[in-house]
Amino acid sequence: MTATTPAAATRLPDALQALRDEVDAVGFGLPTPDRDAARKAARAVVDQVDDYLLPRLKDLDAPLLTVVGGSTGAGKSTLVNSVLGATVTVPGVLRPTTRAPVLVCARADLPYFADERVLPGLARTTGVGPDAGPGAIRLVARDDLPAGLALLDAPDVDSVVEANRELAGQLLAAADLWVFVTTAARYADAVPWDVLKTAQERGTALAVVLDRVPPEAVTEVRDDLAGMLSRGGLDSARLFVVEERPLVDGFLPDDQVAPLRDWLHALAADQEQRAAVVRQTLSGALDSLTQRVGRLAIAVDAQDAAAAALRDAAAASYEQAKSGVDDGVQSGTLLRGEVLARWQEFVGTGEWMRSLQAQVGRLRDRIAAAVTGKPAPGEDLKVALESSVEQLLRAEADTAAERTVTAWRALPGGSGLLGNRVRELETVSPGFGPAASDEVRDWQGHVLDLVRSEGAGKRSTARVLSLGVNGAGLVVMVAVFAHTGGLTGGEVAVAGGTSALGQRLLEAVFGDAAVRDLAAKARADLRERAERLLAQEQARFDALLESAAPDAGSADRLRAASATLAAARREQA
Repeated sequence: MTATTPAAATRLPDALQALRDEVDAVGFGLPTPDRDAARKAARAVVDQVDDYLLPRLKDLDAPLLTVVGGSTGAGKSTLVNSVLGATVTVPGVLRPTTRAPVLVCARADLPYFADERVLPGLARTTGVGPDAGPGAIRLVARDDLPAGLALLDAPDVDSVVEANRELAGQLLAAADLWVFVTTAARYADAVPWDVLKTAQERGTALAVVLDRVPPEAVTEVRDDLAGMLSRGGLDSARLFVVEERPLVDGFLPDDQVAPLRDWLHALAADQEQRAAVVRQTLSGALDSLTQRVGRLAIAVDAQDAAAAALRDAAAASYEQAKSGVDDGVQSGTLLRGEVLARWQEFVGTGEWMRSLQAQVGRLRDRIAAAVTGKPAPGEDLKVALESSVEQLLRAEADTAAERTVTAWRALPGGSGLLGNRVRELETVSPGFGPAASDEVRDWQGHVLDLVRSEGAGKRSTARVLSLGVNGAGLVVMVAVFAHTGGLTGGEVAVAGGTSALGQRLLEAVFGDAAVRDLAAKARADLRERAERLLAQEQARFDALLESAAPDAGSADRLRAASATLAAARREQA
């Protein structure tokens, strides 16, 4: 690396750590179609920063970590043993073979790898023997391996076990140098080339070992693979060919592995060559972060857009429910059926209506008699109104829930977010019924308080006293549902009828201004209560979305952290 000021050298690791933390903080919790790929890409960035970039930036002279990886059965373990001239990793007969990585280094270099300088997420074991098992790395120290070089036998990049494939990718990202092993029969397979493309995109220093090549086809196969590497932008990769010959005491013939061994030992012995490999891989990995984090930011944008669409769908459903409640209240439909029957009982049915047409001044006496002499009809009317309003609220809340679920299932991320809670969420919550009952009863109490407050005035005290607070309150409740634009003095339809009963009665008790004021206040209070109930129902969807959607500004923070890292690199250049 080029010489830098101490401040610049400190700033780069700090900027890298900040970027790593921002990437790690993005959960990608919303199950959009590209969520799994984004999560995997974010994990790869975090792992590479932890496993390689930060450790390497902090110690540019640390031993060169060479990861030997490749296809299933390509002979990686046999190659490593042959290069070392000793059995340090056991080739398997069954597939998958290598299950846990084996790292071989000079005894002098063992402290660099024993203290989790690289691959901090893997536990350490030591000695020669079988694989250490999942989540562990076995360290083998050798006196005959030159200092400055470590070899790591990795799992198969195309293993049938997903955990092995993921670990192979993680080790590739942690390597200073990658030795990719393939065979004459499989060098053109798609999966290995996907991994090679990743190495190319990240600028990883690369060598390719073409194993098990029939001696008579060496030139043809080698030239074909060299052409493929060149076309894939990997023409700088070193290419080694191992002919297909019988093993000697379990090792490849020495003349077949000597070129690779000599090259690796030369790297270990030449500090300048080793530093050149480190610079290539380190710079390439840092360069790749710009595009990789940029793609992550785009994925976060997609999550934000999906979350906004889901949030808007829920809000629209419950706004529609609020309008439905308003329509139900103002249309007069609540005054049909049971409510109408109880109202007619309360006011004396037809005889009372006829007397209303003849003599409005006698209204107080008739209602007072109804209230004081027949309390049951008034209570029945109150209960009927309460039930009718509750049914309206439940119907609109149920419809809103069903509408939201239907909308979410058609939107990106919605179906996965609902999961197995569809039946639970497409109807009202278990607590909605009791909450609605409480709100309606409280609303009725509020109407009585309004009547009592209005009745305290000098003009209306006698009238209210003659009718009774409960009786006047019931009439106000009926009047709330008996008209559509406020009381105007004209005739209104009551439950589909033609009498001006609610209006005339209230005018007789309170006067025109008081009627309009009471009706408006009672209706506004009921609307507030309905909106509160519906907001609580909508909150179920909002909470579900909140738990999965990215934090606000996550994409902007990713881009800002990437820009800060780029600036720190320019300072260090």
